[in-house]
Amino acid sequence: MKNRKTVLLILGSTLLLVLLLLKGLLSGSVDIPLRQAAAVLAGRGRGSVAAEIILGIRLPRMVMALVAGMMLASGGVISQAVFRNPLADPYIIGISSGAVAGASLAFILGLSDVWFGLFAFAGSLGAAALIFRISGNRADTSALLIIGVALSAFLGALSSFVMYLAGQDSYRVMIWTMGYLGAASWFRVALMVIPLIPALAYFAWRRHEVDALLLGDEEAHALGVAVGKTKRRLLFVVSLTAAFSVAFTGMIGFVGLIVPHGVRLCTGNSHGRLLPLASYTGGVFLLLADTLARSLMAPMEIPIGVITALFGAPFFMFLALRAGKENHAGS
Repeated sequence: MKNRKTVLLILGSTLLLVLLLLKGLLSGSVDIPLRQAAAVLAGRGRGSVAAEIILGIRLPRMVMALVAGMMLASGGVISQAVFRNPLADPYIIGISSGAVAGASLAFILGLSDVWFGLFAFAGSLGAAALIFRISGNRADTSALLIIGVALSAFLGALSSFVMYLAGQDSYRVMIWTMGYLGAASWFRVALMVIPLIPALAYFAWRRHEVDALLLGDEEAHALGVAVGKTKRRLLFVVSLTAAFSVAFTGMIGFVGLIVPHGVRLCTGNSHGRLLPLASYTGGVFLLLADTLARSLMAPMEIPIGVITALFGAPFFMFLALRAGKENHAGS
């Protein structure tokens, strides 16, 4: 039954991806005929207005949405396994807030795009280390949420102070913190792909250890997993993916929460199938969200973080209520 669901998920996601790519390439402030777009993609018509729009604006943005979605979804899958908590998403527990603080500092210092990613990584890594230390490996939902809310509030205050220091540029920072893909470029896409590929490879390599973590620390240790070291290394890589996503697309929440849970219904808990499918579906989901952000109130663009929050906030409340009932029943 799960195999059938998995096939349907792949086919449905692929069909949606094709439709979104067609809409994204052809529609916008300037509509481009399908034949002309095909000619541009085939290498003809270089230097034309259509080529500038497709190759310089629309295609980089769509690829960035796919890459960012893959980063966020894979990070959510691994976070939930490390903390054995259905609500453990880098956005919710504060890792993404650390990345925002780091990237905001790079902005104030006037550094280049590469430094944005590195500063964001330092911030997210610091946040992840603090969360891991304070939580004490506990899977308790309430404790993890309290830690995440407190840390996000503190780091959010720092980011707000940075916006204040930015002066006239504060509007740019504010739009970015709400999630924004309008500044996409092939260079920024490349900077995001560089950490994404080794991160996904590492997650795939450690998939059996990640499966073991779901059984609990004692059971995983009995299976030969160095629990503490494995969790720290996994969180290190999660921080890397969250940082480079935040650095170039801003705070886009709930992708790492919604997508893993939806895919898990089709694949089960085995990370050999869950990780690649969640990553792929996460990319398609974020591309859908970006398409809605550009289309719903066109020509005005809605911040993509608002769109994902409209999907994710009700889902988050449902999971939180269910986890609370399970904890109450077990006590």
